[in-house]
Amino acid sequence: MRSFWAGLLAQVAGLGLGLSSPAIAQDGKGAYRAAVAKNFTGWLVQLRGEAVSRGIKNETFDAAMKGVKLDWKMPDLAPPELGEGQPARPRAEKKDRQKQQAEFDRPARYFPKKGLRWLTRLGRENLVKWKDTLEAIEKKYGVEPQVVLAIWGRETAFGRAKLPYNAVEALATLAFMGRRQEKFREELIVALGILQEGHVTRAGMRSSWAGAMGHTQFLPSDFRNYAVDFNGDGRRDIWGTIPDALASTANFLKQKGWQKGKAWGYEVRLPKGFDCTLEGKANARTIREWAGLGVARTFGRKFLEKRLNEKTHLVAPAGTLGPAFLVLENFEVFRAYNKADLYALYVGHVADRIRFGGNFERGWSQVQSFKRDEMKRLQIAATKAGHDAGKIDGLIGSRTRSAVGRWQKSLGQKVTCYPPRSLLKFATSGQN
Repeated sequence: MRSFWAGLLAQVAGLGLGLSSPAIAQDGKGAYRAAVAKNFTGWLVQLRGEAVSRGIKNETFDAAMKGVKLDWKMPDLAPPELGEGQPARPRAEKKDRQKQQAEFDRPARYFPKKGLRWLTRLGRENLVKWKDTLEAIEKKYGVEPQVVLAIWGRETAFGRAKLPYNAVEALATLAFMGRRQEKFREELIVALGILQEGHVTRAGMRSSWAGAMGHTQFLPSDFRNYAVDFNGDGRRDIWGTIPDALASTANFLKQKGWQKGKAWGYEVRLPKGFDCTLEGKANARTIREWAGLGVARTFGRKFLEKRLNEKTHLVAPAGTLGPAFLVLENFEVFRAYNKADLYALYVGHVADRIRFGGNFERGWSQVQSFKRDEMKRLQIAATKAGHDAGKIDGLIGSRTRSAVGRWQKSLGQKVTCYPPRSLLKFATSGQN
């Protein structure tokens, strides 16, 4: 019997893709996808050469890639245009597949009250269940139990969320025809190294659609850099061994600069008429300076005297239409785990709730939502109007919110630092 790769090479040798091929003779989408699949087969041969040159054994690659197919249902795809004489890409394959990250959607949707109560309850249960393990992790890495639990809760609801993808197949699809092919090509090769080292089987390497793996959602490169064998069985198993997964998360946070015993930030009240364009790192000030501008803690709490000279910056994910926060260095450590303000606020808040309980003082207003391409158009228009919105990525980060506020000022509009859809309409009307 021919080996898997002998058969694959035979397929590649016949990649003429002529229209006489039964697969190509199909009309429309079927013919196009069949042609792309053949190109994928050739791409795998090229990838094999690169992987082997980087230390991946032939048998590791062959076993990992056997039966791998493109997953056309995945988000964030950019299916290729094929060459002359090959099937044209159907219009249905050209539609925008960019996935709107929850972290950049309306803030209120990210903080559902029932969900927060549920995670808080489960977090406290796991605080008791894994008490000895969490204490040992804290002793070794200096990261508090509630912090590790908050990330575990956010990522997979303490292991309750099922990981629907095989990491190898998901990463191969994204590396071949995703929007960030170089990134995922690298992650795929690293994933092969994880398999080769025997930490997990191919079948057990479960992930999100973007290749984030295990209980606390490590990309393969994060696994390589931060995963640890906490139970000492010789494997770094973030899928089936909870102590390994939680300790790996703590090690990540430690290596990114976590400061034990310090807060991630404080919810604050902004005084009437406060300039919301002061949001962001570029406007960092000491707590003492913010207090001088009338910024105060919520629920009548006071800033500790010993913290007054610490540098903080303002984060207000809904502008003036929701809670505001002064954040410290541990907030940036959370952002190293997921580069989104809402994510960092969420895990910080859940950690606080597990330890102390309590909601934010101010609720989230139901701000209007935007598709990613709409927000890109608004960012471009704001920047053209002289208000730098930062990277044109369709994501409503602090630089975009600050730019929106400055733009609203210049137009004589109510300044909220969060765009209403009327501003998008203005931006695309040709009047700006």
